[in-house]
Amino acid sequence: MVKRFFLAGMVMLVVAALALSGCPRAPARPAQDLVIAMGVEPESLDPIRMSSSPAATVSRHVTETLIYLDVDGSLRPSLAESWEASADNLVWTLRLRRGVEFHDGTPFDAEAAKFNLERFLDPTKRAPFRFLIDRIVRVEAADPHTLRLHLNAPFAPLPSHLSHAFIGMVSPASVRALAADAVVEAPVGTGPFIFDEWARGERIVLRRNPDYWGDAPTIDTVTFRFVPEDASRLVMLETGEAHAIMRVPPKDVPRLQGDAEIQVVKENSVRVIYIGFNTQVPPFNDRRVRQALNHAIDKQAIVDTILAGAGSVSTAPVVPAVFGYHTVGPYPYDPARARQLLAEAGIPRGFKATLHHPTGRYMMDVTIVEAIQGMLREVGVEVELVTMEWAAYLAFLRVPPADAKHQMFMLGWGCVTLDADYGIFPLLHSSQWPPAGWGVSYFKNDLADALMDQARTTPDRAQRQTLYRDALAVIWEAAPWIFLHNEVQINAVRANVQGLIHHPLENIFAWNARIE
Repeated sequence: MVKRFFLAGMVMLVVAALALSGCPRAPARPAQDLVIAMGVEPESLDPIRMSSSPAATVSRHVTETLIYLDVDGSLRPSLAESWEASADNLVWTLRLRRGVEFHDGTPFDAEAAKFNLERFLDPTKRAPFRFLIDRIVRVEAADPHTLRLHLNAPFAPLPSHLSHAFIGMVSPASVRALAADAVVEAPVGTGPFIFDEWARGERIVLRRNPDYWGDAPTIDTVTFRFVPEDASRLVMLETGEAHAIMRVPPKDVPRLQGDAEIQVVKENSVRVIYIGFNTQVPPFNDRRVRQALNHAIDKQAIVDTILAGAGSVSTAPVVPAVFGYHTVGPYPYDPARARQLLAEAGIPRGFKATLHHPTGRYMMDVTIVEAIQGMLREVGVEVELVTMEWAAYLAFLRVPPADAKHQMFMLGWGCVTLDADYGIFPLLHSSQWPPAGWGVSYFKNDLADALMDQARTTPDRAQRQTLYRDALAVIWEAAPWIFLHNEVQINAVRANVQGLIHHPLENIFAWNARIE
């Protein structure tokens, strides 16, 4: 027994001596540096400037919303622990989480939330998604942990809209430190990761927040690489240069599925893909022309061949998973009917137009517009394809009608609140023409406007369903778009990566990820 104690004591002395002598300890765990390759670069990380899901994917790691829309479509507490409406639905009260700090050490409280919402609502800031909460007329910090939102009319989608990534909370101190006309380029949020670097055109790097109020992440850094070429993203994944990639071309899925080191992840999305028209310029100001081009496109062939079944033909301006959805389509593929409608519109020989589109933003986007170009040629419509880089493309489209240079354009819209108000109001209500919102088709239909207005201010869900049914039918018949398809997102991940969240809102989140 004495000998055992003696030996144990000697071991402790040796360990202490080694420590004092500066001898190295056991090596720390290898750094967990995750790389995700995406097709396009975020246009901004400022809540009042963001416009796309790539921006949301990055920002969600840094900034948090008051409410979170989970993968199952349910609303969960985030920076707000609870929310409730008054009896008249004109005041919403939110109880805020205590003990939360921004990455700069300043507190998140009701005053900070008030600052963010008022900045988002400020009409001089021209936030493109201001419509999300534009029924709020006053934001009140009732006490440090109680926020009251005063509305000018009942607004049923408000909790869903408060879950939107673009209403993420940033440190008021960090914003006040900027010049008056500056935008946030290095957001200071409350999230599990801290903004570290943005090398324009190449990458954004985030680092682990060890003081996160929730469960701190395992990953040390997350790097988002911007790689528009599908083939290049695939090579990065297969060589291990990237741990995960977004938007795998459907034709490459079988090959990746044969690789034991790679997992393919298919997830439904809430995105519709469409070709929009500038409805204020000839010949697209004629509904018959817009309907003709809908009949000229074989959408099922696009889904079956180009997308290899990874999608479905649109039957409404929103996907079936969205509240308010009703089947109102599709337009059948009928080139003869297309030619007849063009003749009725006084252009039997067709016409020429330009079709602007991005590359690397939507699944097989370039291949799809090339197919559309060929199909339109069959009915006498010659379109010139113009490819643009994503951020420049958004700026090109979102201009007042007097400044618009686009005739036809490819866009997708993800209804990320799962409420039809978000799916159609910002795009097709006449109040949302730029600079107010995203109505870049410059569509105006008084009946559609009235139905959308009533649906967003009616608390009764059954009444809202009926109103959206009617609104979708009006929009479908007016045809401000070529309604193409509902997208399915396809991502791929190295097999040694666990815990990535592939969200139906077309985001990848690394909060719970780890590399094994």
